[in-house]
Amino acid sequence: MNESQIDLAHAVALGSIGDEDRRAVHDVLDSGDAALRADFDSEVQQTREALTVFASASATPPPATLRTRLLAAIAADQTPAAATPHHPPR
Repeated sequence: MNESQIDLAHAVALGSIGDEDRRAVHDVLDSGDAALRADFDSEVQQTREALTVFASASATPPPATLRTRLLAAIAADQTPAAATPHHPPR
């Protein structure tokens, strides 16, 4: 695999590919080169595994008050049902 294909595999693993990159992925996977496809798939899998390990190692639990604060913010943001005009179907 060349450097741009490795970069493309990393983008796939991150889930951050656009239309142009998506076409490039199809080109790699449809190339008919079984070794290239296997290398590409392996690079995507290894990158996903590395990202999982990294995310697990750096994860921290949320503050205990987060749920209460979120629910209060949601309640404050909601418009009461009586204030919303209702138009019956015609």
